[in-house]
Amino acid sequence: MDQLLAMRTFARVVEAGTFTKAADSLQMPKATVTKLVQSLEAHLGVRLLQRTTRHVAVTEDGALYYDKATRFIKDLGDIDNSFGAAHGTPRGHLRVDTGSSVASRIIVPALPEFLERYPGIQLDLGVSDRHVDLISDNVDCVIRGGVITDQSLVARPIGKTAWITCAAPDYLAAHGTPRHPSELEGEHRFINYLSARSGRPVPASFARAGQRLEIRPRHAIGINESNAHFAAALAGLGVIQTFDYIARDHIASGALVPILKSWQPAPYPFHVVYPPNRHLSNRVRVFIDWIAGRFAELA
Repeated sequence: MDQLLAMRTFARVVEAGTFTKAADSLQMPKATVTKLVQSLEAHLGVRLLQRTTRHVAVTEDGALYYDKATRFIKDLGDIDNSFGAAHGTPRGHLRVDTGSSVASRIIVPALPEFLERYPGIQLDLGVSDRHVDLISDNVDCVIRGGVITDQSLVARPIGKTAWITCAAPDYLAAHGTPRHPSELEGEHRFINYLSARSGRPVPASFARAGQRLEIRPRHAIGINESNAHFAAALAGLGVIQTFDYIARDHIASGALVPILKSWQPAPYPFHVVYPPNRHLSNRVRVFIDWIAGRFAELA
């Protein structure tokens, strides 16, 4: 038995919640995962997991072993990475998850430079406006916007972006230009962004001279993916509130016109988020520093 491999495999089963998900994330046959855990249990002389048809439950001995094993794996990773960092050679598989607008407008355009700088890193980029489960989906880190309320996660701020409210020239020519945010609740057509968590429209926020407004426009159009949401504004379907980095080139070209410029809400924060018990490898560290630099360039 490869004891270190068995330890890592057992930890992944605990985190994933099932042998199948653990096998998928480790890119192993399920039978191999099962055999490694059984061999580890035989070696230790205790049962670590209780199997059911759909999930696995960790025994008392299993919980204790998981805690000690993950600490050992982290310490071992620290040793390896101390040498890798000294030689400037981060290597290995890096799994990152992010929203679609961050992926298409911030990460992907600059990836050639990142991969040239770190040729030893194999990057898997998950793109969705839905939040993944970092533990069960075996993701190294995610980029999330807004206030991070989950105290079980570590969140490192990487930058902020300004909001912008805008519409296509044809839409404004046909419907007029709003002079106050409250007009968006009446005769104007607003393109709502639908929360990936709740499916409900996210309110539009405005602020001026200490006055803050939260507008919930009439629901004519709602879209739950950020690139399609923005495309609807380019098509002249209505008014949109979006991030500056998404809209700035189209405003410069005249494809969109900024409105309500004196009503500017507070900048929107972005974070890199990762589990506290997940080893922060050198490849994750360099990615976090790199993406923070990308947000700084776009500020």
